[in-house]
Amino acid sequence: MKNMKKIISASLIGASLFALSACGEKKETINVYNFGDYINFDVLEQFTEETGIEVNYDTYANNEDIYTKLKQGGSSYDVAFLSDYTIERAINEDLIVPLDWNNIPNKEKIDPSFQDLVFDPENAYSAPYMWGTFGILYNKTMVNEPVTSWDILWDEKYKDEILMLNSQRDTIGVSLLRLGYSMNTRDIGELEEARDELIKQKPIVYAYLGDDIKDALIAEEAALGLVWSGDAMYMIEENPNLDYAIPEEGTNIWFDSMVIPKSVSNKTGAEKFINFMLRPDIAIQNVDYIGYSTPITEAVEMLPEEIRNSPIAYPSDEVLENTEIFRDPSDVLSVYDRIWTEITSSN
Repeated sequence: MKNMKKIISASLIGASLFALSACGEKKETINVYNFGDYINFDVLEQFTEETGIEVNYDTYANNEDIYTKLKQGGSSYDVAFLSDYTIERAINEDLIVPLDWNNIPNKEKIDPSFQDLVFDPENAYSAPYMWGTFGILYNKTMVNEPVTSWDILWDEKYKDEILMLNSQRDTIGVSLLRLGYSMNTRDIGELEEARDELIKQKPIVYAYLGDDIKDALIAEEAALGLVWSGDAMYMIEENPNLDYAIPEEGTNIWFDSMVIPKSVSNKTGAEKFINFMLRPDIAIQNVDYIGYSTPITEAVEMLPEEIRNSPIAYPSDEVLENTEIFRDPSDVLSVYDRIWTEITSSN
């Protein structure tokens, strides 16, 4: 869920910030863990300038990586960025601690529609960072029909022109939606039916990709692909032949939020950081760098009109009503793992 507008090594940034904190007198620090290329590094420097708190910054590839770190309890992170269903799981397993909102007055800047969401119903553990949808990016010079249904990804006339994501939750979720089922179903029969449809589809799929799906679609190596909305904004900017559609069967709406792990060593510093990140002027810097959608009302108002009114970045209420938030899949995780193995190992 990242935009590659800049090529910066987060590990080097983190190391340099750590080195600064190691020089001279011992300074107050916080340890922050985030998805790769998912922050404007200028704001980290600004936070240090304003508060005197140095930031040791580290990155991970996906929610499963951070979950494993939190579960093992071996790393002392003060702030972590997690997606919705991982937050729900972390709450259920007592891996994160409640926020003291008295120390985070910028909570009032958050759009009310992005508070008290199903994965954190009392808004006790998480502060929203970015959000978006999931849909089909297509090349208008290669696809001459309206993209209105997930069915198009099963259309044999696009053989070897379809890119799917190497992500079990998202890809199985698309197959479930196409069949008319919830993306959060616990029904094993429905999950296996979704598996069967993906196995049937596989001979016409060009590739299952990860983050490199962006470069492939920009380079017009395929006609259609599964992408997140923020990536779509960036890709369309890079190649105007591309467009984005949310199928009529509905889609996933996702939220990435800031939480404080149980391993926290500087909770006061962590809450200062979260409060800083909720400031509209900081939120707009991150939006400009990443390309995703912000839950901070005043930051949205600062955006150029074409982005503020974009149906990709800020879809209508009608579209949003037909979306689902992923829920914690712990009770069916073994089923997902088995099904995904059967999909990926099929010919």
